[in-house]
Amino acid sequence: MEPFRKHTGLVVPFDKINVDTDQIVPKQFLTWSTKDGYGRVLFYDWRYLEGEKPNPDFVLNQERYRGASVLLCRPNFGCGSSREHAAWALLGFGFHVLIGSSYADIFYANCFKNRVLPVKLEQEQVDEFFRRAEQIVGYQLEVDLEAQTITELNSAGMRGRTIRFDIDRFRRDCMLRGVDDIGLALEFEGKISEYEGKHHPAAPLNGPLTVPLTHS
Repeated sequence: MEPFRKHTGLVVPFDKINVDTDQIVPKQFLTWSTKDGYGRVLFYDWRYLEGEKPNPDFVLNQERYRGASVLLCRPNFGCGSSREHAAWALLGFGFHVLIGSSYADIFYANCFKNRVLPVKLEQEQVDEFFRRAEQIVGYQLEVDLEAQTITELNSAGMRGRTIRFDIDRFRRDCMLRGVDDIGLALEFEGKISEYEGKHHPAAPLNGPLTVPLTHS
């Protein structure tokens, strides 16, 4: 996994509450054998009309938000099932940062495992970002994980107001270093092997059974 330190991107306001993972990735697409391609089916039932024709009323299909990589969310985003495909689809579409007041726990954890940063803010702060994203064409934010700040940028790239956000220290460190669960375990491979060697010596491949017999 690549390290995540800072991201700057166009913001899109996704104004739906209680968005569940079946709406993020419908169940008929869960049989694919790789993580690739899920960006095409993100929010499938909302993004497309019959025949996969883009729905012009859906926010992600509006020209002003084309290329957005920061998603503003309403409360309880990612609720429902535990499918990791939801995080794959968001990243595959091009989203690197989510900003909202609350997320479903499993979805929240899955985002960190897939290099998608889910920022938590107070609802009043999220509401203000929604207002500004809807009013200002080309509205961008710079999200700095190391500094734990979000900074507004105007159309000329000039920096505006900055706010801070809190994040779990362990998850922050893993994203900054680009380490997922497997990578974290591999960092201790030497110690794990040493422990296994001391406490669980390998049994001989060809030898008599040493299981003691018991008598009733």
